[in-house]
Amino acid sequence: MQDFGTYDYVVVGAGSAGCVLANRLSADPGNKVLVLEAGGRDRWIWFHIPVGYLFAIGNPRADWMFMTAPETGLGGRTIAYPRGKVVGGSSAINAMIYMRGQAADYDGWRQLGLAGWGWDDVLPYFLKHEDHIDPPNEFHASGGEWRVEHPRLRWDLLDAIRDAAAQAGLPKIPDFNTGDNEGSSYFQVNQKRGRRWSAFRGFLKPVLNRANLRLETGVHVEKVELTGGRATAVIFSRGGEIYRAAVAGEAILSAGAVGSPVLLESSGIGDGERLSGHGIDTVRHLPGVGENLQDHLQIRPVYKVTGVRSLNTDYANLLRRAWMGVEYALFRTGPLTMAPSQVGAFAKSSPDYATANLEFHFQPLSLDKWGEGLHPFAAFTASVCNLRPSSRGSVHRGPEGKPLIQPNYLTTDEDRRVAVDSLKLARKIVSQPALARYGPVEHLPGPGVETDEDMLVAAGRLGTTIFHPAGTAAMGPDNNPMAVLDERLRVRGVGGLRVIDASAMPRITSGNTNSPTIMIAEKGAAMILEDAKAARR
Repeated sequence: MQDFGTYDYVVVGAGSAGCVLANRLSADPGNKVLVLEAGGRDRWIWFHIPVGYLFAIGNPRADWMFMTAPETGLGGRTIAYPRGKVVGGSSAINAMIYMRGQAADYDGWRQLGLAGWGWDDVLPYFLKHEDHIDPPNEFHASGGEWRVEHPRLRWDLLDAIRDAAAQAGLPKIPDFNTGDNEGSSYFQVNQKRGRRWSAFRGFLKPVLNRANLRLETGVHVEKVELTGGRATAVIFSRGGEIYRAAVAGEAILSAGAVGSPVLLESSGIGDGERLSGHGIDTVRHLPGVGENLQDHLQIRPVYKVTGVRSLNTDYANLLRRAWMGVEYALFRTGPLTMAPSQVGAFAKSSPDYATANLEFHFQPLSLDKWGEGLHPFAAFTASVCNLRPSSRGSVHRGPEGKPLIQPNYLTTDEDRRVAVDSLKLARKIVSQPALARYGPVEHLPGPGVETDEDMLVAAGRLGTTIFHPAGTAAMGPDNNPMAVLDERLRVRGVGGLRVIDASAMPRITSGNTNSPTIMIAEKGAAMILEDAKAARR
């Protein structure tokens, strides 16, 4: 084992959370910071051109290519579980949607006993790093590292869908990020002048010249070394060599909701019986490690249309495809700037819910699955997901340290009911007069699917992850035996170790999870620095 030096902070993972932590912790030149990333650098054009998600997801150059275990709720299918394999993590391959969730999400965290995590508490941390294209107001700020812009492309088809949603009872609203996102709007996106704005580009790349900050890529973290109940080093490998980076202050796991619980278990932190089955000595028995997995299952109805453009038809036309490249090169506009979804809508699946519990991602394209080609006909996708699933899954360390991912989609009566209701609402929106001139015809699941039983089967057949895993090392109060972290993101019963990423969410947020994860990192960095300052007094 080779000595890799001693650092005040070792951050495991240069994804969305890790990039923020590296920036904030190294801002004080007195802090020596090491960042360890398993993926590579973002030296590939499709990491930067927004439509590159079509080529990155499902590509081993950009995606870890994880798969779930067979899912009973999805008819026994095993599905792909994309995660970013590059600096910036999944922010380098995701949908680029800037979404905070709902005020009620964070107030709910506070009501669980997590002081300091209510909406009014977290909003300043969202604002601290925001660089919104619009003038600042009470909900948006400018000058930060996290760029937010409006889409640089509009589609007649999507405008008609918004009109149809309004006719179905969903009002048009200007902004999803004010605490109440019910209604329809164009998504705001993490782009800058037509280029993807990943967490690496925003937070880490600009400060890599700091003498006290070191980034290592292509490394595999084996475990956190624990001595006397405290994190004392991070052990990692590269090129057949094993290295030990000593920790003078804290080790921080930011490997994501898939990676962080696996690393905890590899370090002897988790359910003791499970660890012993892998031949790992239990250092700290925390049965909640790897449990509480929550994800947004997206169900993807597809509708054929006529008399209107979609990305399917544009891409199939060689002249239009050539013009896409020219338009992007000259003006940074056009379809190559597209996030996969430009228009969204938040709705209640039934009056039983106090706030919107469904999110639609309307896409002027269709395909059988990400990583495969577009359909050869004009179409749109009305992807819809249950924002607050009651099903709970798990991520655990499997053979050779590989993750075993078991989301357990559609395993509760409530989730099955919401899935059926969401398909009914999609049909209601599409049947409105505003879309009639384009003659929408349901391609998937198909007009023959009519009964609730058939719709549930169809939901299982069409359902797939929308890439929002969360909760696998959840915060919780002292009286919760399954809580892995306290309200300051510290691993319970272990000194000098925190988990700061989407794993920490006790309940998943009501929307896309990337920017909430960045907020958690912003707040977590402030906590680390506050605690270090208090310890020096």
